[in-house]
Amino acid sequence: MLSTLSRKMLMCLTGLFLSFFLLIHFLGNLQLFLPQEQAHLQFNTYSHFLSGNIIIKIVSYVLYASIILHAVDGLIITIKNRKTQGNYQNDRRARASKWYSRNMGILGTILLIFLVIHFQNFWYVYKFGSIPLDSNGNKDLYILVVTVFKEWWYVVIYVLSMIALCYHLIHGIYSATRTLGLFHPKYVKWFHKAAVAYAVIISLGFAIMPVYVFFTAK
Repeated sequence: MLSTLSRKMLMCLTGLFLSFFLLIHFLGNLQLFLPQEQAHLQFNTYSHFLSGNIIIKIVSYVLYASIILHAVDGLIITIKNRKTQGNYQNDRRARASKWYSRNMGILGTILLIFLVIHFQNFWYVYKFGSIPLDSNGNKDLYILVVTVFKEWWYVVIYVLSMIALCYHLIHGIYSATRTLGLFHPKYVKWFHKAAVAYAVIISLGFAIMPVYVFFTAK
């Protein structure tokens, strides 16, 4: 059985890996903002490269494992905290902490549900569905993205999930500095500002993508 410290370290390391993956995924998806014809072919070429690269495949397995470990570990930590602390709302620390730090389990659950929907709509269809080919002979993932992002309900779910992601990242990255021993009272506000800046840029950027495609793609 893992100790509480080991679980926190596992949560920290998987969380940081997922945060790094988000950055790479975000940079790749910026191609959606290119002029539509260019975005169409370039995004498909990029996706084809990723799907056929052995290193990316290995990273993808680490990604899947990290998501599962992060979710399971978070659930266990949340349950243990509830048992040891009793009614957290009556704890003095609750009044000093942010609401999102007290509800990381809820935010994480929202994100996990979103990931299931997201993987089903994109990863599963791309891997196992019947997708037409573009003029370069690559699977037309861009058309799939446009088709999904043209559904207003999915755009709403996506944007709301990115709001949850933002708060999850703010607390998660800030907490990771403490777990790794990087926390220092002299620099605490800078760690917090860095976490907020990263969370807002990533989450806002992702949230804008489906909105942009919904209103501009033909």
